[in-house]
Amino acid sequence: MTEPQYFILAALMDGPLHGYGIIKAAEQATDGRLRIAVGTLYGALERMERAGLVAAGHEEIVDGRARRYYWLTEDGTETLGREALRMQQAAAVVIGRARDTGAAPA
Repeated sequence: MTEPQYFILAALMDGPLHGYGIIKAAEQATDGRLRIAVGTLYGALERMERAGLVAAGHEEIVDGRARRYYWLTEDGTETLGREALRMQQAAAVVIGRARDTGAAPA
């Protein structure tokens, strides 16, 4: 799973969001480090929707533009949890080695 995909799914943990809301939530969660481009977002959402990780919901018109909301499916929640655990285990290897050698993790 790519970093943008991970943070797109994470952004949807609290409930449905529209595209711009997802972009802002991912940016906030990473303290501005990750900025997802609109094209990247909608390409990822389309792939994740086909994979059953997210679902598209209702649309509303705001300032003359359609705003589609997405939410995390049960499969998306499970996949996100597995990925978080995998990353935690991978980080533990580096953090444990840094402690053993007295080096500070980067």
